[in-house]
Amino acid sequence: MRTFIINPGSTSTKIAVYEDMTCLWSDTIRHAPKELAGYPTAIDQYPLRMRAIRERLQASDMPIRFDAVMARGGLLKPLEGGVYIVNENMMYDLIHAEKDHACNLGALLADEIARECACQAYIADPVVVDEMVDVARYTGMPGIRRRSIFHALNSKAVSHIYAHSIGKRYEELNLVVAHIGGGISISAHRRGRVVDVNNALDGDGPFATERSGGIAASDIVDLCFSGDYTKSEIKRMIHGGGGMMAYLGTNDMQMICLKAEQGEEPYKSLIEAMLYSIAKYIGSMYVALGGRADAIILTGGIAQSGHCMQMLKEMISCLGPAVVMPGENEIASLAYNALCVFKGTIRPRQYV
Repeated sequence: MRTFIINPGSTSTKIAVYEDMTCLWSDTIRHAPKELAGYPTAIDQYPLRMRAIRERLQASDMPIRFDAVMARGGLLKPLEGGVYIVNENMMYDLIHAEKDHACNLGALLADEIARECACQAYIADPVVVDEMVDVARYTGMPGIRRRSIFHALNSKAVSHIYAHSIGKRYEELNLVVAHIGGGISISAHRRGRVVDVNNALDGDGPFATERSGGIAASDIVDLCFSGDYTKSEIKRMIHGGGGMMAYLGTNDMQMICLKAEQGEEPYKSLIEAMLYSIAKYIGSMYVALGGRADAIILTGGIAQSGHCMQMLKEMISCLGPAVVMPGENEIASLAYNALCVFKGTIRPRQYV
């Protein structure tokens, strides 16, 4: 099976061609800020991104002949995990999405390429996957409900891969998955469904590379009414400019982890504090599973740091076996989902 993969990000479009799970070719198209500045929204970038994809395919002599096109999902309405067929309802919702992000382009780009190949376009496990149990949605304010926004694609994919590696099905296992990257999401997977997870986008959970994590609400209220910051500035403190970025002025976690391993301050203390907060949230998801977890999977970009993973594993050793599966794995995860559809182990859903 030959699959074309499309993963649009804020300043890049990652593309790849897979034959089953073998990557035949991949490329990353960089979009300079000046190039994107003339487009009011991400959706407006569609012609630019499509033209760049076609140019790279032509330059690589890669024929546009695929059995499926699989794209990163966008900010759709909440839905259950799985693979979804790109249809008119989905494309309409992406074009008119409440939140503007380049990920909303994935299905639109995939649809055009798929039509040319006379094959099907899909998305898999977008960030809005919502399988939370009702009890997990409550807060102490009736007007505010907890929301499921997390690294669903990689979290689900590593869970499937781990289950296969031990001769089990994902739907047979209880797993805690900690995706540790620019944002951190820690999810409780109960027999194939993510029954609880922190909102990795809007400030819930541990502090991360660029995110503040959970902060006492009254302290945020004081900031809001201090007169010192605009609404957008405070949101930037929570998402994009918080966490390590706020303390150190950099989001280079490879450098931060290396300096922490060498004992240099404040890097050492900040890494220990971040891992401590991650361990606490892993513990909370362990409780959400009733204290019965078959494994704790540690994944994401920071999972590539042996020093950090060793420290974290020591903190959570009382909870059960920890398995490190490093990397973001988004492109490979999309290819894996396409292959599962081809083999019939995953049945694609209709988006309505």
